[in-house]
Parts: sequence; structure tokens; C-alpha cells
Amino acid sequence: MKKHLGGLYHFTLSICLYEVFSGSPNPAQVLLYYCSSAVLVGDRTWRRKLMANLLWLQGGACSGNTMSFLNAEEPSACDLVTDFGINVLWHPSLGMELGENLRKMLHALVSGAMPLDIFVFEGSVVNAPNGTGEWNRFAGRPMKDWVSDLAKVAGYTVAIGDCATWGGIPATAPNPSESEGLQFLKRKHGGFLGPTYKSKAGLPVINVPGCPAHPDWITQIVVAVATGRGGDLTLDEFQRPKTFFTSFTQTGCTRNMHFAYKVSATEYGQRKGCLFYDLGCRGPMTHSPCNRILWNRQSSKTRAGMPCMGCTEPEFPFFDLMPGTVFKTQTMMGVPKDMPLGVDKAGYIKLTAAAKAASPAWAEEDIFVV
Repeated sequence: MKKHLGGLYHFTLSICLYEVFSGSPNPAQVLLYYCSSAVLVGDRTWRRKLMANLLWLQGGACSGNTMSFLNAEEPSACDLVTDFGINVLWHPSLGMELGENLRKMLHALVSGAMPLDIFVFEGSVVNAPNGTGEWNRFAGRPMKDWVSDLAKVAGYTVAIGDCATWGGIPATAPNPSESEGLQFLKRKHGGFLGPTYKSKAGLPVINVPGCPAHPDWITQIVVAVATGRGGDLTLDEFQRPKTFFTSFTQTGCTRNMHFAYKVSATEYGQRKGCLFYDLGCRGPMTHSPCNRILWNRQSSKTRAGMPCMGCTEPEFPFFDLMPGTVFKTQTMMGVPKDMPLGVDKAGYIKLTAAAKAASPAWAEEDIFVV
């Protein structure tokens, strides 16, 4: 919560914590309820004006993006409700409606009796078997049918995570679940909703990829569309917000000097060396701000000594997870098959040869020892 809420926040939070630790049967729902409810300021009760109705559904997924979302900090999941007035109608982990009550709400949204300002979808659209979608049923019908109907009435449609954006791991060959993303299948534009789909606000699906997506990418995009700034979003060719997906994972990486001198890491967790040359890091080719907007406000995969897997790109998982392709740089005659954007193979050979020759002795040392 923000500091300007002062005692207001502490009052609400104290109720949340009391209910959570006093044996409430569903702490997550209690938290959502109290963060959505009236809060006290002095001797008056103020109710925040609802600005936007948000519905979050999940298709073929592992719930990783939900777990990421619930760890958001700037803004947090509770901030969406208390500070920005977003009305979370339902979420797989937080929703309070069940059974017939949930179906009634969904039908009210589809019919237009209840406005749907933001439709968030996590997970792939499952079409199996044979295009029926019966492998993924929800509230009495295939999930794909709900997605189709809700997308037609949504002010904005937001795909969260790789599975929802381009199919992700479920769509990996041979794709038995017939999975696809909302508007892409890998790099192919179209997906489940088709290439011409536009929400009522006039935008295509807003893609926030990642496996999972960073929690603050999710909440900041939700706040933008909920507060009327959706029209300010500039999307790239894969409909990702450019504010997050123009720079590369390598931007801000603490190993850039090792990349420049072609000093390679030889094992995971090693503090020296670049992970690109041998360990399969895709940081130089992957559009993401993972080293600008750090995970848990302090780290990233490359900072922890693990290679970037390129999970914000449509091809993820690369090489269809064939044996020997994960965490290993694919090369031909010593030259990586996938090059940093804008670098050709001839230029790469010249650059790395010169860099290796000019590499100072300290580049091979662990300079991070305190």
C-alpha cells in the first residue's frame, strides 16, 4: 500500500491479518474481500468508486503467472483494488463465486448486463480433442467458448504469460492439446481469436509474455488500461508493450563486460563469465527488462548465474526442448546458430577474435569477492 493511506491502510491490513490467522477457511478470499471493502478514516466510512471491472480466467497453464501476480509490489495486487479502484470480479485463486453463482456472473458479462472492462487470460486456449475444447471445461462448457464470448464484450483483452500469448510449453510439438495463444501461435499471427480481433477499446490482445511474466509488468499494464491510458500503449509486432519489451535481457546485465571480452562461464552459479557462449543464454536476443526491473527487487537469472531461456519470445521453448538444446549454446563450427540481433556471423568471428585478444587478465578473475 502507499504511504498516503497511513492509518487507513493499517486498519484494513489488521483486519485482513486477524481473519487470516484466526482460522478463516479461505485466507486469500478474506484478503480480497477486506481490501475491496469500505475502510475507515477517522469517524467516517469512505467507499472507493469502482473504476473498472476485471475478470481473470485460466486455460491450459501451471498457475505460474497467478503466483507471480500475487507477488507484485509496484503496484501490488491489493493496490489494484484499494488505490486504483479495480473491481476484481473473479480470479481462479481469489474468486468467491462458485457453481451457479459464477455461471450467472459470466452470463451477465457476456450479455452486457454487467460491463467487462478488462479481460485477463492466463494459459493456452485448449482446442483438443478435434477442435471441441472438451479437454478444458469450465463453468459448464469448454473454456474456449467462454474466451470467445468474453473477448467480444471486453474493453481490453490482456494475455498474461507465454501460454496465453503464443501457446508456450503446451503448444510445443506435437501439441496434443491443440493449444494456441489468444492471437498468436508461436510467431504466426492469428491464434484463437484471429488476426483481425480488436477489443471494444480498439486494441488487439495486449501480450505480456514470460514464463512467468514479471509481477510488476502485469500490474502496471492492468493499471494503465484501468485508468484510461490504454490508448497510450505502444505495441511491438508481437503486441507486447514497448515500454517493457524494447530493450534486451542483456541490457543491465552485470556480465556485459565478460560478454565484451568473450570470457565464458563454465558452470551454473559462477559469478564470473558470460553465459551466452557455452551455457545457452539468450539474453542478447531476448526482449525483456529482466535486468532493469529486477525480480524480487534484487536479482535476475543472469545475475544469479543462470542463463536466460528467452521466455518472452514467441519461439519459447526453443528447439522444442529437444535433448541437448536446453542450457547449451547451439553452435556450428564454433559459431552460435542464433546471433545477437543485428550481428552477422562474419562480424561475430572478427569481433570475438579481437575481444579475446584484448581481454585483460582481471576479466578471468572473480571481481565480485568482497
